[in-house]
Amino acid sequence: MNMLKLSWKYLIAKPLNTGLNILLLALGLSIITVLILIQDQFENKMSKDAEGIDLVVGAKGSPLQLILSSVYHIDFPTGNIDMEEAQSLSRNRLVKNIIPLGMGDNYQGYRIIGTNHDYLQLYNAEIEDGEIWKKPFEVVLGEEVARKLELKVGDNFIGSHGIGSSSHEHDEHPYLVTGVLNRMNNVLDKLVLTSIESVWYSHDEGHDHDKFTADVSTTGFPPTEEDREVTSLLVQYRNPMAAVQLPRYINSRSSMQAASPSFEISRLFELLGVGVKLIQGLAYAIIFIAGLGIFIALFNSLKERKYDLAVMRTLGASSLQLFMHIVLEGIILTLLGALVGITIGHVFLAVLVAQNEQGAISGLSAAVFLQEEMWIIVYAVAVGFVASLIPAYSAYRTDIAKQLTRS
Repeated sequence: MNMLKLSWKYLIAKPLNTGLNILLLALGLSIITVLILIQDQFENKMSKDAEGIDLVVGAKGSPLQLILSSVYHIDFPTGNIDMEEAQSLSRNRLVKNIIPLGMGDNYQGYRIIGTNHDYLQLYNAEIEDGEIWKKPFEVVLGEEVARKLELKVGDNFIGSHGIGSSSHEHDEHPYLVTGVLNRMNNVLDKLVLTSIESVWYSHDEGHDHDKFTADVSTTGFPPTEEDREVTSLLVQYRNPMAAVQLPRYINSRSSMQAASPSFEISRLFELLGVGVKLIQGLAYAIIFIAGLGIFIALFNSLKERKYDLAVMRTLGASSLQLFMHIVLEGIILTLLGALVGITIGHVFLAVLVAQNEQGAISGLSAAVFLQEEMWIIVYAVAVGFVASLIPAYSAYRTDIAKQLTRS
């Protein structure tokens, strides 16, 4: 007697009841799946984007906002800082290297970042096509920017003023694409990179063609006789002592502020953790209700099938087989619920990412399958097993004579 086939037949005999139990369990498990996928990939992405950056220096304001805008490029900058003061910091004995950033423009929502070639070396970026910028208004595109905007080497485009939304276009200063980066799976994929000079000149009045054709600075700060500003600085420490002394020095003795990416992101995860735990609690409550629903469904079904079970015993089925028959029903229900829940979770994340192509979760992938998802299936099967124990035990103790006499 094939108990697995028999259990399946009993379940599909009541499709509405079976479907409701599967859907309820799948809802709870899908929430857990989405949380696992986002938490794992988001933390990895944040750590990868901040790798090699010990300190971020910028205008006074929110330290977290400074980190989000300068490292992850998902918030507005806190303001600009004077370049003379920034250059003075670069000469500090505790500083190994400083990478200046200039922000303020975008192209179709993708940020135009003015910097130097050290920024590419920080992430070990490689050019897929073309070459790195050498003159003002030459740009290198991240892989995602080039792919989604269908730009290639030799194309021109006009940047717009602003980070999130544009107020006007800098139509007198078109950019020339000189290179496209390989896919890096980090923040570079979503950026348009150019020189600091390009950012400055795009906001200057007049047309000084001599400086537009001059070579740009590839490392450090661009030489200039004018009063210039940069948005922020990415700092690398010279020694461990710098981690103690440098932030305190900057925050107390300058008009700038210093923020540690590792500290601020840890604080962000801690704040987000409260909301994640609340959502997880809701998911587990739904799973508990689903388990209770499976128990009630099996228990009520058992009352209707006691005669059938007695007949099965007379045909040669053992008490243990009846026990396994009911347990298999619970396991099949929860196994299907787990598979449906995991599928819903991945589909939901795919839709979420598609609707936020330039947001904080744009780099996440719904095609990733984690080891933790196997534990979701194990957990779901355990719920089905526990929920079916009492009904299965009742089936195990079925009294053949008593049930046949009643009928």
